Formats: sequence, structure tokens, C-alpha cells
Amino acid sequence: MDEFESTKLSKVQFSTSVLSTPSNEGNNLIHRFKNSFKRNDSPAIQEGLLYSELSEEEKIQWDLANQPYKKVLDQRHLTMIAIGGTLGTGLFIGLGESLASGPASLLIGFLLVGASMLCVVQCGAELSCQYPVSGSYALHASRFIDPSVGFSIGINYLLMWLISYPSELVGCSLTISYWAPSVNPAAWVAIAFVLSMLLNLFGARGFAESEFYMSIFKIVALFIFIIIGIVLIAGGGPDSTGYIGTKYWHDPGSFAVPVFKNLCNTFVSAAYSFSGTEMVVLTSTEARSVSSVSRAAKGTFWRIIIFYIVTVIIIGCLVPYNDPRLISGSSSEDITASPFVIALSNTGAMGTRVSHFMNAVILIAVFSVCNSCVYASSRLIQGLATAGQLPKICAYMDRNGRPLVGMAICGAFGLLGFLVVSKNQGTVFTWLFALCSISFFTTWFCICFCQVRFRMAMKAQGRSKDDIIYRSTLGIYGGIFGCILNVLLVIGEIYVSAAPVGSPSSAANFFEYCMSIPIMIAVYIGHRVYRRDWRHWYIKRMDIDLDSGHSLEDFEATKLERDEDKKYVSSKPLYYRIYRFFC
Repeated sequence: MDEFESTKLSKVQFSTSVLSTPSNEGNNLIHRFKNSFKRNDSPAIQEGLLYSELSEEEKIQWDLANQPYKKVLDQRHLTMIAIGGTLGTGLFIGLGESLASGPASLLIGFLLVGASMLCVVQCGAELSCQYPVSGSYALHASRFIDPSVGFSIGINYLLMWLISYPSELVGCSLTISYWAPSVNPAAWVAIAFVLSMLLNLFGARGFAESEFYMSIFKIVALFIFIIIGIVLIAGGGPDSTGYIGTKYWHDPGSFAVPVFKNLCNTFVSAAYSFSGTEMVVLTSTEARSVSSVSRAAKGTFWRIIIFYIVTVIIIGCLVPYNDPRLISGSSSEDITASPFVIALSNTGAMGTRVSHFMNAVILIAVFSVCNSCVYASSRLIQGLATAGQLPKICAYMDRNGRPLVGMAICGAFGLLGFLVVSKNQGTVFTWLFALCSISFFTTWFCICFCQVRFRMAMKAQGRSKDDIIYRSTLGIYGGIFGCILNVLLVIGEIYVSAAPVGSPSSAANFFEYCMSIPIMIAVYIGHRVYRRDWRHWYIKRMDIDLDSGHSLEDFEATKLERDEDKKYVSSKPLYYRIYRFFC
């Protein structure tokens, strides 16, 4: 960054610090509550000394970097959000559908998607620590690739969260109906809807605290299962039939036939299980320190190994892939199709006593996803609106740092959950999810590609790597590997959609899993038509803005904190340095 740019940006930053704050219009509780919903205009840089001299793109980046979010998330919150965000029905129940492809296919599929996820989180953390903006995935794509690409990715990813919300509300009602089948399921949808919206009305702190305790519950439950699973594999436990080991890997076998098609069939289930891991990067705007974001991202390796790979191996040893119960569930929340329940029931009476506990775990997992849907979608909406990619009203934020319009839009989608009383709700949600069917892979590819473009721009503009606040432990090679891996995963998914396992090919089946591809292309072209820009298909490396979007003061303070932390770690014994490398 040259001297002129530094001076220019410093003056703009100074101008933001002297803006007046809203006056206190009342000291009693009612007044404070009422006033908290008013617009927070204090961080807007409308009268900066040199703000008028910034380009439109620089103004957008400064607006994004100075949103009035509350910095309230600690290291413990981010760690549990990163862990708990992944432990949902995709793992506890959806794992069964993947296991039907064979334990070896299941393991390979989860290893491939897990490797992709590791690259994605590292790349996302590097970019979000450098440029902490709300709605970071889409806006980083607009910055480092092309605005139309960023818009199409952002809309697709946003749709995934918005559509997931009513679906998970229905999941809550179905899970509770296991204990109270006579109660109208719409009542449970209403309770879950109100509770998830209320928790988010408490702001980021309300969301984070609730996720913290729900994640602890899910982690404890998973550890209990892992311990019990190891005991059962070794031949212990009540009503044991003896040592199991790798018995089911030999009979009925490791792979279901056809092998390659069944392997590809595990990708979507694995992606659904891992989805949410990347959400920790969305919290960068509300984290007390960017170092806590990087620490949470580093722990991804251990989360993948312990909570997924170990679990997958244990499940593969306890349940044969040809067990008819794996694919007999009536819904994605049906615990009878959970491989965890099946694994324990195969050992005798233990399984009959575990259903209530597993149902409670699944209920917590489903509600946790509901909570995350409101948080993630509201931040994405606010960020896209601030960037000028959605109507201005969607950027509304109150004095407590809550994106109220974004939350209201998410709440409107949540009302679709009352379709639980309709006989056609399964069909409706199937085609709603088709709108964003493989958005996991496309979003993950985009995150990795943005990091590659960022590193290429740094090199092209002669910038030092020391200017990067947090460098991915995998470097640029992690980004390249993540791009390649996600492209292969998309190809595999297209293949299995065109030629599904166990059923004839059909257009309906294909579009059920791949309809998001033509929709993304249509959104991309539509945005280009709106921009009327057909000459610039991507941003050149020399033209990528590497300066706007962060406070110079915060940037230097973070670099100083990073350097001091490096000195501290280097002074410690080898075991601690190894620990900090991964954590």
C-alpha cells in the first residue's frame, strides 16, 4: 500500500470515528427496548474528508467493513459454532443412506468431501480474517472474481439457508411427534419458529450462547456413541454375540455394486453432513478478534477426523450395508433409519432403550440448524444489500446490530413450515431444495478459487505475504486442491443424477439434484444484463482491490497480535508447537 493510499484511507477511517452516536431517548426499560430497533446509522461514512474521492467499489468495501455489528463472539463460541454447525441430521440419520453404498464407499466419500472441507475452511478463514465482511462468500467472489459470479453464488447459497429453515422446522415437529403423536404437528412448528426467531432477536450473543450449549450436548452424545461403538466392536457390552471387528466389511462386503456409481452417490450425503462447517467464517464480523476465527478454522482437521471419519468407521463395522432399515425411513428425521440406532439395536436389548435418547439428540441437532438458518441467511441478506446486490431496505440494521429485515425475510420463508399439515409437503420441499441442490460444492469451489485469486493478486501487485493477517496452513496449494476436488465432486454428482443407483434415468431425478446449475447460469446472465457489462468477464489480477475493506488501525493491531503470538508459540516445547499448528 503506497503512502497516498495509506493517508487517504486513514483520513476516511478517522472520519468514521468522529460521527455522532444516537442520543439516548429514554432511560427506562421500555424506551431502551423500543429504541433498540431504530436504525443504526453511526458507522456510515457519508461525510468523510475523502470519502467522495473513493471509487464506487471502494465505497462499497468501506461500507461493508464498517457495519455496526456487535463484537461479542469469543473463542469458545466460534469453536462450538464450527463444531456444532456440522453435527445435524446429515450425520445422525443421513449417514444411513450413504452406508447403503457400502462401508468403503462411505469412508472414501467422507474422506474426499472432508479433504475438500478442510481446504474450504482454511481458504475462507484467510480471506475473512483479511477482509471481515458480512456475507463474505458472495462478496469475496465479487471482489476477486467478478460481481456477477459473486451475485449468482450469493443468491444460490442464500436460497439454501432460506429453504432449509422451513424444512428443519418441519423436522422439529416430526421429531417431537415421536413422543406426542396425537398433537397437531403445526403446533410444534410454531413453537420452534418462535423460539428460533427469539434467540436471534437477542443478537449474535443469543445465537452463539444457544449454539454453545446445544453443541456441547451433541458432542457429548457423539463421544458416548464412539466409546460404546468401540466396546461393541471389540465384543463387549450386554447381549454381545462376540468380536465383530471388520466382519461386515467381508460379508456382505466393502462396496455395493456398481462400485463407482455408489461411491458418487455418497457425495451429496457427505456434503449435507459437512455443510455448516464453513459458517464459522460468516462470524468474522462479530468476533472479538480475527485470531479467534483462525483458531476455530485450524481445528477443522481434528473435527473431521474425530467426529466424522472415526464415526464412519465405527458405523461401517456395526451395521451391514444391506440392512433394509438404512433406507426405510419415512423422512430425514426418522430415527428408525438412523445408523446409530440400528447399530445399537443389532447388539441386543440396548437398542430398545436408546431410541428416546437419540430422538432427543436429533431434536437438538435439528433445532440447532434452525437457529443457524436464521443467523446465516439474515447476515447474507444484509451483506448483499449493503453491496448493492439486493434492495437497500434489506441492509437495515438496528442499534443492537441486528439485521432485522434479513431476519424478517427468513421468518417469511419459515412460514412454509406450516406445510407440515399438507399431504404434498414432501413434494414441495423436494423441489424447493432442487433450486439449490449442489450449492455446497459450487460455494466451496468459489471460496477456494477466491483464495487462489487473492494470492495471485498479491504476487502480481508485489505485495508481501507478511501483509496477510492469517495464512492458510495449506497455502495457495490448498486452494488449488480444493478447486479441483470440488469440480470432481460436482461431476460425480451430475453423473449419478443422470444415471441414479437402483432406478432408471429420468429428467425429474436429474433436475431434482442438478437444477441449481441452470438457475445459477440464468442468475449470472441476468445480473450481467442488469450491469450491461459484456466486456469484462473477470477482474484482472492487477485491478483487484487489496486495500479497501478493513480498518488500517485494526489491520496493524492484528498483525502485531499475530507476530507476538508467533514469538510466544516458538518459545514453547515441540509438542505445544505441533498442537498450535493444528489448533
